[in-house]
Amino acid sequence: MGTGRIALQHLLILSSVLLLGAPAEGLVRVALMKLPVSQNHLIAREDAQSFLSQHHGLVLNEEPQPPPKSNIVTLKNYLNAQYYGEVGIGTPPQNFTVIFDTGSSNLWVPSSECYSSNACHLHKSYIASRSSTYTKKGKRVSIHYRTGAIAGYISQDNVQVGGLVVKNQDFIEASLEQSITFMLEKIDGIVGLGFKEMSSAGAEPVWYNMVSQGLVGSPVFSFWLNRHAGKVKGGEIVFGGVDPNHYKGRHTYVPITMKGYWQFDMGDVLIGGNSTGLCKSGCAAIVDSGASFLTGPTEIINEINWRLPIPRFVSKACKNVVSKFGRQIVHLLLKRVCSFPKMCDGIPIPTGESSVDCGELKSMPDIAFTIGAKQFVLKPEQYIVKIGEGDATKCTSGFSAMDVPPTGGPLWILGDIFMEAYHTVFDYGNMKIGFAEAA
Repeated sequence: MGTGRIALQHLLILSSVLLLGAPAEGLVRVALMKLPVSQNHLIAREDAQSFLSQHHGLVLNEEPQPPPKSNIVTLKNYLNAQYYGEVGIGTPPQNFTVIFDTGSSNLWVPSSECYSSNACHLHKSYIASRSSTYTKKGKRVSIHYRTGAIAGYISQDNVQVGGLVVKNQDFIEASLEQSITFMLEKIDGIVGLGFKEMSSAGAEPVWYNMVSQGLVGSPVFSFWLNRHAGKVKGGEIVFGGVDPNHYKGRHTYVPITMKGYWQFDMGDVLIGGNSTGLCKSGCAAIVDSGASFLTGPTEIINEINWRLPIPRFVSKACKNVVSKFGRQIVHLLLKRVCSFPKMCDGIPIPTGESSVDCGELKSMPDIAFTIGAKQFVLKPEQYIVKIGEGDATKCTSGFSAMDVPPTGGPLWILGDIFMEAYHTVFDYGNMKIGFAEAA
């Protein structure tokens, strides 16, 4: 699976899956619609980030086994995923609500043979016997989480996306879902849009087969995520090219540096126009449509969150340390710092929820990412997440912290917050990724 398990102002669920472009265009379009997000998504972020900082996410394996600690293959919190669509599997098609996820490569949905998992009973299941084009393959695979696992086997069937049919597509039938994430989520499964290099069981990703079967005009797909749309249309995925109505100006392209994720080299990160210095010599970055938030090294995220008007939370970890060593700490440090009970109150929690005053957005700094020698700026109204409406509106920072070991880091995950601001083109044919201001 993909990266980061890291929900925002709104959740998007599929309104319809329509082939809007004429066949001559060679484009397949998937339209999206918004739904409000709940407080549960913010709670899930803290829980997921705590795990990711230690284990670097869930890991997809061909046989059940504990996820290797050195693997950064998936840094994902699907409970926080924001954009949803629909696919049909089988003949006639059985429809499933899915995440189109650039941070993973497999397609999976629950199986009708998933008997013992509550999550399966809360979602649609694929029934092989109802499809005339089903082919049994049977290879076992599993996806591991801290709170459980999803296990299943490879099957093959036709898959309908945007009105077109991808034939003989390998996918995972999940026969076991021991994960609280998928019990709470609205999604039934995942459509991975990453590279085959991180696909379990060597399964061809759906978009690979779109290209090889001549269903799209070129090996390109693009995301337009419309943050400010109403409930009619919240964005669109275009397979086979780009829609010029989705962006302004020209795209800035950078080469893909490692196949698996859509990974590239990113330069300096600026806060209020000032360099942080930590990525001047380059940082690895991935664009992940399956993650809502912006995730980066703790040092930078701390600096960003310290610049925001964030009330100082009491960290449980800090409380535990004070409880155990409080007497020594008081004698050595706290007499001239603060009173004992208040010592932890001045420590923000970069990996968890960081609430801010919604009325102070104008005083917050712009955050800029350097990509291809160009600065891509996020304004406070773009990186601050608003939950609820009216007097009940709550605002929280869209930045989460995670440190990846030197062999793979420092690493940034640019999730839906970034993709809402910048139309993103995934060009497999030329092995590059492009960004332009979203229309």
